[in-house]
Amino acid sequence: MIFIDNRQNRIEVTDDLENTTRNVIEHALKEEEVTIDYEVSVIFVDNNDIKDINKENRNIDKVTDVLSFPMLDYPNGKVFKEAYLDYKFTEIDLDEGSLVLGDIVLSLEKAEEQSIEFGHSFLREAAYLTVHSVLHLLGYDHMKEEEKVIMRKREEEILEKFSLIR
Repeated sequence: MIFIDNRQNRIEVTDDLENTTRNVIEHALKEEEVTIDYEVSVIFVDNNDIKDINKENRNIDKVTDVLSFPMLDYPNGKVFKEAYLDYKFTEIDLDEGSLVLGDIVLSLEKAEEQSIEFGHSFLREAAYLTVHSVLHLLGYDHMKEEEKVIMRKREEEILEKFSLIR
């Protein structure tokens, strides 16, 4: 299940944005072999709110585009399909039968700014940031160069289905 909560009023949240966000998450999770019922929360915020959340949670006092709050722990260097594919989740792991993967906090204001900067649509930028965050929820990272290459490749492979070009 995907929960979307709009907590900002600077950017219109259209049905197209909500549907694309849901479809991108569903597709990314399918591609990453998540076959169990799941919960993902998406919170749309503005730049002021994401700056506050970034400072509170990461001690970084600046605006960012998206923050990911994964609920699962991953062994060093492993992602969901490597660490949990054959794992048998118990009721202790689940919330009413669903695996809580985590929360995505997305600044729609920053996504709009970046779409202009990069010369592509707002919808493409929001979808890209959503996929990026979902991959973080699944254990991907980009702190090391080899991890970054793998993550960027997965992002583009997942987005290909949606014809959201740069």
